[in-house]
Amino acid sequence: MILIAHMLAGAALASKINTVWLVVLLAFLSHYLLDFLPHIEYSNKKVKYIFLDFVSGLILIYIFSTNTPIIYICTFFDLIQDGFTLLDMLSNRKNFPIHDNFHRKKIHFLKNKKISVFWRLFFQISVTIFCLAVIYYS
Repeated sequence: MILIAHMLAGAALASKINTVWLVVLLAFLSHYLLDFLPHIEYSNKKVKYIFLDFVSGLILIYIFSTNTPIIYICTFFDLIQDGFTLLDMLSNRKNFPIHDNFHRKKIHFLKNKKISVFWRLFFQISVTIFCLAVIYYS
């Protein structure tokens, strides 16, 4: 998933669940759940769009949420897995090999399956719209 979907998922969870330790744990785990769905990924050549994606996610959260600290904490915990992956990519080595194996090979196992771009985009857009609605109506 692109970052916006993950960020909004963390924010949506935080807008509905009041138990801090539970919502942080769910935000962390939701990253893997979302990455299990068919989706579009950044290619290594398009890494510069990550910053735009991240800033867009923050802007949407700022506009649609109550902007409480827990919203942003859960956003962070929903992104930390991709942060590990980014650090690996930037350093050209595996700093987090156990996580990399689990995240890229076990969770993203649908990545190399023949699933049309339509369905990959459908899941990603659906998650984004659903999370925005949850945040807005909370």
